[in-house]
Amino acid sequence: MLSDVTTPQDLDDRFREALAGLAAAPRRRDPAEPVHDDAPLTGAQLLDLFDAQVTSRQLDLAGRWLRSFGEGFYTIGSAGHEGNAAVAAALRPGDPALLHYRSGAFYCLRAAQAAGEVAFPVPEEEAAAPASGAESTPPGAESTPSEPGAGMPGAMMPEVGTPELGAPPPGAQGAPSGTGTTSPGAEPGAGAEAGAGAGAAGGPAAGRDHPAVGDDAAVGQDASAGEGEAVREDAYAGAARDVLRGMVASAREPIAGGRHKVFGRADLAIVPTTSTIASHLPRAVGAGLALERLRRRDPAGRRAGADPLGDVGQPPRSPWPPDAIVVCSFGDASVNHASATAAFNTAGWYDHTGLRIPVLFVCEDNGLGISVRSPKGWVEATLRSKPGIRYFSADGTDPVQTYAAAVEAAGWVRRHRRPAVLHLSTVRLMGHAGADAETAYRSAGEIAADLDRDPVLATARLLVAAGVATTGELLARYDERGWQVRRIAEEVLGEPKLASAAEVVAELAPRRPARVARAVADAAVRAGGPGAAVRADTFGGRLPEAAGPLTLAQSINAALADGMLDHPGMVVFGEDVAARGGVYGVTKGLRDRYGAARVFDTLLDETSILGLGLGAGLAGLLPVPEIQYLAYLHNAEDQLRGEAATMRFFSSGAFRNPMVVRVPGLAYQEGFGGHFHNDNSLAVLRDVPGLVVAVPARPDDAAAMVRTCLASAAVDGSVCVLVEPIALYHTRDLYAEGDGEWLSDYAEPGAWAAGHAPIGRARVYGVGSAEDVTIVTFGNGVPMSLRAAATLADEGVGSRVVDLRWLAPLPVADIVREASVTGRVLVVDETRRSGGVGEGVLAALVDGGYVGAARRVAAIDSFVPLGPATRAVLVTEDAITQGARTLLAR
Repeated sequence: MLSDVTTPQDLDDRFREALAGLAAAPRRRDPAEPVHDDAPLTGAQLLDLFDAQVTSRQLDLAGRWLRSFGEGFYTIGSAGHEGNAAVAAALRPGDPALLHYRSGAFYCLRAAQAAGEVAFPVPEEEAAAPASGAESTPPGAESTPSEPGAGMPGAMMPEVGTPELGAPPPGAQGAPSGTGTTSPGAEPGAGAEAGAGAGAAGGPAAGRDHPAVGDDAAVGQDASAGEGEAVREDAYAGAARDVLRGMVASAREPIAGGRHKVFGRADLAIVPTTSTIASHLPRAVGAGLALERLRRRDPAGRRAGADPLGDVGQPPRSPWPPDAIVVCSFGDASVNHASATAAFNTAGWYDHTGLRIPVLFVCEDNGLGISVRSPKGWVEATLRSKPGIRYFSADGTDPVQTYAAAVEAAGWVRRHRRPAVLHLSTVRLMGHAGADAETAYRSAGEIAADLDRDPVLATARLLVAAGVATTGELLARYDERGWQVRRIAEEVLGEPKLASAAEVVAELAPRRPARVARAVADAAVRAGGPGAAVRADTFGGRLPEAAGPLTLAQSINAALADGMLDHPGMVVFGEDVAARGGVYGVTKGLRDRYGAARVFDTLLDETSILGLGLGAGLAGLLPVPEIQYLAYLHNAEDQLRGEAATMRFFSSGAFRNPMVVRVPGLAYQEGFGGHFHNDNSLAVLRDVPGLVVAVPARPDDAAAMVRTCLASAAVDGSVCVLVEPIALYHTRDLYAEGDGEWLSDYAEPGAWAAGHAPIGRARVYGVGSAEDVTIVTFGNGVPMSLRAAATLADEGVGSRVVDLRWLAPLPVADIVREASVTGRVLVVDETRRSGGVGEGVLAALVDGGYVGAARRVAAIDSFVPLGPATRAVLVTEDAITQGARTLLAR
């Protein structure tokens, strides 16, 4: 029964049967006219939407067909959500979009926009009057903006088995195509430039004609081409090729290169997202924040008004137009996710303070999260209740209503530079994915009701009722696009796949140490040359190199100040970092020097803090967020693992999110304890592929490592986490009270290159003869190990103390070399025995061919308690000394 549709074949049959049953209009309508009185869409534009929707539908059918014989690896489709093509039409090609996995029609329409093949001019009065379902303006709406801190069916597919090429299906008619020639598979940037003058300006695309329905030119084929000549694909065909390549994991897929099936392309301003539910929403808010911040700069990229930066460094530039808005889409079940809550709350929180964030949230509500229903009315009530976020709604299966609401919502966000949510009621056809049997949890009546609201059929109904097209013409259009998608699917099957580990990880985290070193040296030249006067003025005439020996906290502070001079796009933010200067004073004075636009306090939410950083880096800034304590990083770790570290991986390097995350952490604070302020777990960081994890122990190393991390983020787009040992922030002495041995002079710019701390290189100390035992450690373990080494030296034992400095990537070559010198290795690990750093060090030694003796001293598997009990679970100097003696006694 068609009321029990669960298969691609049934869905196709249902569409054909319903289409054939539509009554013809009494007269034909000129495609240039509105489809009905007061409609914002012409017949030609509605045909463009239909083409995008049909392309997306045929892609879903192709995905099921490919999977049926084991050649396709992704079957979550967009069927039922094709109304999002109208959302794309209401936006401009330069508006950055972060899309969820049911966005096939949006992707296809955006590709056609960027290629100049369709034009959807936005009226000047876009959203002049409230739309049905729009909330009134939130309190404070007119306040002056301020800175913060102050299987395919029928004849179209062969039977399950090996794909075969053949002639077009019997009776297939030629369908019209656009006249543009730019394919989404063209050289990056070409399509974006083509669309910039059309969509961005709101005018018609140059050279765009809407051929009459029934035109003899086949979709994607040059009608004048002779036999054997190359077939020219239109933008929809190019978009279909992109998506199909993702489905079959082709290495030629344009965004992820076969690593995953995602919607994304740099020249379409579509940012790939992971499939983690709603995890991209905090990034979208951050991108909106950064986009608006950059918009306020003058055309040269500098801040308006007095700018202490002068000509030092390169000004940040946004990859998007100044009036762009950020759009991010998600499903109804995602509104319940903590990441979504964080994003809505952050956008509203900033809006309440007067800061503008131009983000359009698009919730596509099909009422289901796989098999779990969203309670009736819950999603609307939830979205309407978000303070500071304007609410718009529409029937997402009605193309005219969706387009009108999307134009109004996007226009409101663009004019007011404020957040809004567009709530679209949609349906889900063919279940969640290929293996999902909806009949297990949905009735036949429910499924039939969704089929009646099929958005592709709704568009077809409107076209036929308006007299823009006949049922035969639309079926021919549908079949021709289906044949084209089938042909492309068969072609991409033979394309190469990623075949080696090297290919897979090529863009995960590229390391160009020579360029990073050169960037540090260049910064030194600028600081000591053309920027010397500005630098002196910024430090109030008291340069840090002339201030005498500094503590770890003071050195980090000075390095951050120097970094902000050299990187005009660098922003420092987090809880308490601005007015207070951080709970440990590490960012003290930075806001006074650089202003509230570059150093600002955030709300108390680690997910949002990292999301702001992710979006800011994506938009062209160099974010340095602070997570106040290591224990609180666990609240938001997916923003690092699932979003930050995967960006280059999922985009083959086309997108990146440079970021240096500062995290005060580790244990040994005197008089202020407990797990949340003395967290000694770093396992979650070391497990993230490509992430740089740095733990400076000495003040001079700290400054050098800050410079390295900033340079690596700027040069390679690295995501770096700087874990700063709290207990060492203000430490001055090493061996005896008053010796000042843990203080260091701050290097003047001329010495930065010589003192450069390359990623993955350790620092080695020799104590005594340095020939008897090698102690490998980091963080608080460094001063403890040096004191233990001094005790051993008094006993005639010489030690080599290796400060790892970098925990990811580990300095493997240095570890193996220094261990081999003595043949005895003691690993001093202040993290836990299970999942601790020591496990990685010992594994590196084994893999590196080390054959000597080895022993480990580590904290026990416990959370850190209050008071004197800490000594019972953490590493102590006595334990290090005894561990070395035991090793020497073997």
